Amino acid sequence: MPAPSDLSVPGPAARTPRSLILLLAVACALSVANVYYAQPLLDAIGREFGMAEAAVGIVVTATQLGCALALLFVVPLGDLLDRRRLMIGQLALLVLALAAVALSANAPWLLVGMVALGLLGTAMTQGLLALSAALAAPGERGRVVGAAQGGVVIGLLLARVLAGAVADAWGWRAVYLVSAALAAALAAVLARRLPRRRLPTADLGYWALLRSLYALLATERVLRVRGTIALLMFAAFSAFWTALVLPLSAPPHSLTHTAVGSFGLVGVAGVLMAARAGRLADRGHGERTTAAGLALLCLSWVPIAFLEQSLWALALGVLILDVALQALHVTNQTMVFGISAQAHSRLVGGYMMFYAVGSGLGSIASTAAYAQAGWLGVCALGAGISLAALLFWAATLPRDCRVGWVKRESP
Repeated sequence: MPAPSDLSVPGPAARTPRSLILLLAVACALSVANVYYAQPLLDAIGREFGMAEAAVGIVVTATQLGCALALLFVVPLGDLLDRRRLMIGQLALLVLALAAVALSANAPWLLVGMVALGLLGTAMTQGLLALSAALAAPGERGRVVGAAQGGVVIGLLLARVLAGAVADAWGWRAVYLVSAALAAALAAVLARRLPRRRLPTADLGYWALLRSLYALLATERVLRVRGTIALLMFAAFSAFWTALVLPLSAPPHSLTHTAVGSFGLVGVAGVLMAARAGRLADRGHGERTTAAGLALLCLSWVPIAFLEQSLWALALGVLILDVALQALHVTNQTMVFGISAQAHSRLVGGYMMFYAVGSGLGSIASTAAYAQAGWLGVCALGAGISLAALLFWAATLPRDCRVGWVKRESP
């Protein structure tokens, strides 16, 4: 029997084993959580470091800056280096970054640590998604990527719930110490279980590899269109989650961090939608899924606007928002990954650069909107961005899809 690290991996025509899909999904969940722990903790972090309410969103923006750096300079390495060693090395550095955040003595050091968390958490997550696409047969790529993306969704949910519960019990710094222990355990598991296999790579040097990412952005219309949709939808998503803790932790609700974080659990339906959307994209229905997702994204802001009157209305809005986002995200990724098997890491890097920009802008805009116009100001911001995404998609829809959706869609 081969050693666990020599686990047989399917060839291009074989179906990906469920055990391997599960491993990738769990690793995605634990990796991406590091990027989102700060969102339900902003009020506590702001108080400790003396940050104004309108400026505390910079903590999340610093994390998104790290995400952008990862997408530009680290994620493309998956098309060049051994992905197994690359991910294990990134996890070791992630443990150090988490410890640095937990021990930060002032705001500048905290922000540096947040940049590092965004960089390493994003590099791991997107590397794992690219690996999922590379290991999957073309006819099941949407299903496999959807399952891995489901792990990302679970990581988002767990990040907020775990951060809230741990912060209420031991303070916000303990959140990052617990995460450091989880990252160390994940590194040990991946070192033993992640398969060894030579995947398609680019015959390029590092700087040529980076330049080729810009070439992909310049020449691949699907990447540009899907990236712009991602920028807008993640700006709306980040605007919501960044500002949410501010009204919920204040009267009349005065909820604890645990209670605020638990609203993320409402979005568990997004996990099911992620897998379903991937299957629909495999069958050529990506544009129809996009239309439904963008319509739901716009609709979600109606119940969300009633936060001060009803937490049940807020929960309904969170459910609609998460279902819309995951349907759109998996559809985008499936269509982008279909461009080239030799460029999966660069494609996901290029696509997620749009995500990082949108998330960063949404975070800092939402806290400013809340300071100026309260929760309704945040809702107006999110609804406007969502409508812009819908109008952009309609304007860039291929002509054959506009006329009766007759032809099968393809990237």
